Amino acid sequence: MAYQNITAKLSPEDIQEIKAALQTIQKKLPFLITLSTEERRKRVKMGDKSLAFVNNSITAAQSNPDILPASFDIEEFVRDYQLAATLTELLISMRQLTEQVDDTLLAVGSEAMSSSLTVYDYVKTAAKKTPGLKTLAEQLGERFKAIGKSKITKAGSSS
Repeated sequence: MAYQNITAKLSPEDIQEIKAALQTIQKKLPFLITLSTEERRKRVKMGDKSLAFVNNSITAAQSNPDILPASFDIEEFVRDYQLAATLTELLISMRQLTEQVDDTLLAVGSEAMSSSLTVYDYVKTAAKKTPGLKTLAEQLGERFKAIGKSKITKAGSSS
């Protein structure tokens, strides 16, 4: 769907149902693990091109079990491959959903920030003539203080 100004709302019930659905997914995948950075680095990776290699290796193993050591579990090998293929399919779907959520968050966040900047400009302008708005303008301006200091620092260091 092409981007257009987003007007949407999630009810508390919808949010609870979404969270419950995510919990259901986690319950259906109780074997999921978390690897450390070091563990991830040490693992042999299986990408899209490797799926065909592994599938062909299964065929070779099943056709020639006598060339493999007796301790080699062909059935476990097949289960690992099938789970990897299934998880790959699920991951593609989840990444698409994550990308859509991320893009939508970026868009609505941008809309909210643009509106906030408009409000801030009006508050700053009105604070010059309307009693009581100066504190609010300063409070809203806190968001930009670090940005202003870093610009000043950068400008001062480039001289």
